[in-house]
Amino acid sequence: MLDHDLIATLRAARVVPVVRTSTAAHAATAVGWLRDAGLRIFEITMTIPDAPALIRDLASDSTLLIGAGTVGDRATAEICLKAGARFIVAPWVDASLSAPCRDAGAALMLGALTPTEVRAALAAGADVVKVFPASSVGGPAHIKALASVLPRVAFCPTGGVEPGNVAAYLVAGAAFVGMGGALVDEKRIAAGDRAAIEAAARAVLV
Repeated sequence: MLDHDLIATLRAARVVPVVRTSTAAHAATAVGWLRDAGLRIFEITMTIPDAPALIRDLASDSTLLIGAGTVGDRATAEICLKAGARFIVAPWVDASLSAPCRDAGAALMLGALTPTEVRAALAAGADVVKVFPASSVGGPAHIKALASVLPRVAFCPTGGVEPGNVAAYLVAGAAFVGMGGALVDEKRIAAGDRAAIEAAARAVLV
């Protein structure tokens, strides 16, 4: 791993919110509410309009650890790293993302589902293997099977992870999990339902 301290921090956090909204304003609102509820690590996806600018704004808060998600190419990774991203995430294997992460001292998470894909992700420079979509390929049972043959790999299952199954994923061998819609429900954000978002955050912090 390139950044041992960061991986340890992610393991300790157990849950990384994956922020994917239709507007940057909704994303910023979600982060603000989740931060106030006690969460400090966020993956900001490139599907959000003006995502690098949002990363820059959020990274200026020294209490937060901000990463970039759904990063499609090296140029985008470099932009996000310059904006302050501490980790780069792609739900596929892209070896071109490794060098900019290494140069910036950032962690790289690459996506995989099978043992062959996990090996390819590691060969491409991944510090963490993002198992996506986790729920549709077997959930915790799939993570347990992968971890049984690849016990030293840091797995981060994402996709269908909810407060009620976080513990099962961790027991199965996940280092930590990524959680999207269960924490960042855009309908509730748009409706101003802060209480529901904070309640979801408290559920994963237990």
